[in-house]
Amino acid sequence: MTSKVGLWIDHAKAVIVTITPQGEELSLTLSMVHKQLRRAGDSPLKGRYEPLQIPPDDRRHRAFGKALDIYYDAVIARIGAADAIFVFGPGQAKGELKKRLKKHGLAKRIVAIETVDKMTDRQIAAKVRRHFEK
Repeated sequence: MTSKVGLWIDHAKAVIVTITPQGEELSLTLSMVHKQLRRAGDSPLKGRYEPLQIPPDDRRHRAFGKALDIYYDAVIARIGAADAIFVFGPGQAKGELKKRLKKHGLAKRIVAIETVDKMTDRQIAAKVRRHFEK
């Protein structure tokens, strides 16, 4: 069975549209990635000194990278069986996912990568349909 997958992705979520001979299925994968850490709640004037409240940058970057790795692995698990993958989205996530797909030996299945702005689920599904109708 052949399947084609269209994937709109950013660091917050991935909308996956799978097209098979039986029909079309839309699914959502949410990420638990948070770029900015919040302060503990103490006022800087009353609480501890700020560098003690927020972890150093290198530790935050490592934690951010690990969270993204988990997110991308979850997305790859959902699209790994596809014969053709169309990736699009607004930011850097599509390029980062391409590197992960290459690492897993799936990069040759990518048919196109495109930069687009935020879209609704219906717009995403329509774009994927149009792309694979060509």
